[in-house]
Amino acid sequence: MPRRFPVRRVLCVLPLLLVAVVSVRHRSVLAEGFGYLATARWPWLLAAAGATCLTWVAAACTRQGAVVERLPRRRLLATQFAAGAANHLLPTGLGASAVNLRFMTVCGLPLARSSAALALYLLAESVGRVALLGALLIAFPGALRLGTLLPEGAAGPLLVVAVAVPAVAAGVLALVPRLRAAVASFLRTALGEARSVHGRPARALALWGGALAFPALQASALVLVGRSLGLPVPAAHMAVAYLAATVAVALVPTPGGIGSVEAALIVALVATGGPAAVATAVVLAFRLLTVWLPLLPGALTLAALVRMRVI
Repeated sequence: MPRRFPVRRVLCVLPLLLVAVVSVRHRSVLAEGFGYLATARWPWLLAAAGATCLTWVAAACTRQGAVVERLPRRRLLATQFAAGAANHLLPTGLGASAVNLRFMTVCGLPLARSSAALALYLLAESVGRVALLGALLIAFPGALRLGTLLPEGAAGPLLVVAVAVPAVAAGVLALVPRLRAAVASFLRTALGEARSVHGRPARALALWGGALAFPALQASALVLVGRSLGLPVPAAHMAVAYLAATVAVALVPTPGGIGSVEAALIVALVATGGPAAVATAVVLAFRLLTVWLPLLPGALTLAALVRMRVI
């Protein structure tokens, strides 16, 4: 009798192997980031670490707010920590989405409703991030010199892409009846889930409160790291720079935004008036604190959750 392939054991080990590969590939960035952390003022760094930890709580609140059923709190929080590691090992959004989709189905939610809840979470998180950026830009209109963020001549191609993508999607839906039916069915399920969630004030508060708190805490962590390294930029301007950079790289399919986020953040901080050298130090230290240091414990948590059949 042939032995079954040990899929679950492989899934337990795979996150750790991916962490090792990613760390080796970015070893120079890690070494430089640790060097900057060694020169930082520790009270500000500890506050930034606290804000980073609270982002997982905010993510858990938003996930719970996207479904009517009560999810197990401790496992939900542990899943968000593990999802963060998965998100930095796979193209942006796919890792965390796969982990949370699996978690909800294990909790007993049908796949269609789990997918609808996932879509509602992504929508709320995107709306929260853009709304927060818009509010800060209105309050501080001079915080960011947008002209320095876009290469010369880039506005035209971006506009073409913005128009072409929806047009192509609409054309495909019009020409493929099965796909159109599947999308219509999913939208009906998603709208029904959204109505059910917003019919409960506690769920709606968790959904939208968490969606606003998550990017606000991320921006706060960057501000605190900037203070620890003496970046001469106002806190509100740093927050605008972070939100603008993350919105700009949202469509870049790199694991966890590694590489693209760093570059966009440096450009954005320089666009707010920060010196390039200090901005680079702040970004590397920020990414080390919020991405690289939690990566190994997050991967270990992910492996443990797989082994425990939580996901």
